Amino acid sequence: MKYLLSLLFTLLFISFNAQKIYSKAYGNSKNTPIIFIHGGPSGNATLFEGTTAQKLAEKGFYVIVYDRRGEGRSKDENASMTFKESFEDLSQIYKTYGIKKANILAHSFGGIVGTLFTKQFPEKVSSLTLIGALFSQQETYDHILKQAKEKFKNDPSKLKEISEIEHLSKNSADYRKRCYNLASDMNFFTMLFPTSESQQLRKEYESGEFYTVNFRNPESPLKFYKNEVQNNLDNTAVLKKIKKQGIPIFAIYGKDDGIFSEKQLSDIKAIAGKNHFKAIDNCSHYLFVDQQNEFLQFIGLHLK
Repeated sequence: MKYLLSLLFTLLFISFNAQKIYSKAYGNSKNTPIIFIHGGPSGNATLFEGTTAQKLAEKGFYVIVYDRRGEGRSKDENASMTFKESFEDLSQIYKTYGIKKANILAHSFGGIVGTLFTKQFPEKVSSLTLIGALFSQQETYDHILKQAKEKFKNDPSKLKEISEIEHLSKNSADYRKRCYNLASDMNFFTMLFPTSESQQLRKEYESGEFYTVNFRNPESPLKFYKNEVQNNLDNTAVLKKIKKQGIPIFAIYGKDDGIFSEKQLSDIKAIAGKNHFKAIDNCSHYLFVDQQNEFLQFIGLHLK
């Protein structure tokens, strides 16, 4: 009897934990599978899901979105926020939807997760697409700080703030946060000349169901930097190795995404290959909203 009760508790615990990972599929399961990995830490897939997932499915793909454990709609106070945990959750997505191999679409910080997952589980990945994705993190932070020094060269208080950031540990949540706060102050994540289409997409998103569940967990970055030793990475060599293994790499970036230098865009173009790379005009960090049609065309062209 004691054994049966223990088994029942274990099964209930597993079932309970399985429900903590939010996920949803769009399209026909017989179509080419795509798994979208959102940014963060503390992000979620609501913007992509609310604006783009269904439209991508209508292009003939089986699109799966999910929120990582402890982020967005996958609330879990016990989440460790490590890459190991992220890989376990992503592997569970494969099992849940009966997928052996999938095309990975990785946005922003999700690019780090997607790249490391592909490195560890190449047999699970048909292709890796980096969407405004981080790959050489310190270069990004250095670029932000360099631009900020020029932007605020006549603002003593801002220059003092920049100096304080430069003296922080580069492997800390505070360093990351304050660098990105500077990027936001310089409108690095903002489309320079919003189109009527992009404005309509954002309006619909902000008035719809997905915006109401746009949950942000401020504890996620703190836990990540506390528990994950790989927290300021340059995955350039990893991406080159993945490509040598025969896994196609695609890269699509906004020309106005201010967190990436021209050198970084040139580097990722060289890694992916000229025909696998696209830099979109009048487009910033959220490509699938800023220039959705061009984004969908790129994915449809390369992943079909």
